[in-house]
Amino acid sequence: MELRTLRYFVAVAEELHFGRAAVRLHMSQPPLSRAIRQLETEIGAALFHRSAAGVTLTPAGTALLEEARTLLARADQVRVRVAAAAGSATLTVGILGDSTDPGARRLAAVHRRRHPGVEVRIRDTDLTDPTCGLRAGLVDIALTRAPFDETGLTVHELRADRVGAVLRADDPLARRDRLRLADLAGRRWFRFPDGTDPVWQSYWNGGAPREGPVVRAVQECLQAVLWNGTVGMAPLALGHEPPGELVVVPLSDMAPSPVVAAWNEGDPNPLIPSFVRIATAAYRA
Repeated sequence: MELRTLRYFVAVAEELHFGRAAVRLHMSQPPLSRAIRQLETEIGAALFHRSAAGVTLTPAGTALLEEARTLLARADQVRVRVAAAAGSATLTVGILGDSTDPGARRLAAVHRRRHPGVEVRIRDTDLTDPTCGLRAGLVDIALTRAPFDETGLTVHELRADRVGAVLRADDPLARRDRLRLADLAGRRWFRFPDGTDPVWQSYWNGGAPREGPVVRAVQECLQAVLWNGTVGMAPLALGHEPPGELVVVPLSDMAPSPVVAAWNEGDPNPLIPSFVRIATAAYRA
């Protein structure tokens, strides 16, 4: 059994859906299905019950999942130890103002326990660069939010959060249970500086051109709302609760904001695969 095939199996076993697993693995579904069928042939047992309702693990699949996770974790440790022996056990991680996210805290704790010999350097970035310095070569991997221009990058989704409109507590719309983007037509929004990734800018402006103050950091966004009644958007997730003078009202017609790990396509850094695997588990806990 190849490690790559075991990674495919673990993705399907955790997602219990071939389509979602294929997206997670950045591949199409047919080769993934073929790889799993080949693995079942090699083992001589069915690993999944397949039905119109989805897939579930067989007893053989449940047994293999535990062993596969152990083998993959061991392979990651080998890569990291070799990197340390080569004097390259340093990983620079870009974080987009999400250091208070519980997922990030779990990731830090688990990564520290598993790889105590790896020095992790954190580069905190503002909202004007969703890749956290990745394209400029300032970081090895970014913990950030999509969508943004993914050209030349590999992007792995860790979680998706609903978003809402950030309003002052005395705003008439703040009393609503939910809003639509049309309810905010004509309002001033906070904007990012010229030159900011247009895909990123468009998402946080609700897909339409906006007028309002230019901001660069989360606190600047919140202060623009507090002082000027500006409208903006924020994730509906732990670690993103606004101050008491502000509220976040869910937006029913906005696509969720994905939390992602991103790195340069084809980067051979042996520390990245282990980091991504630990992050995947930490953000889904």
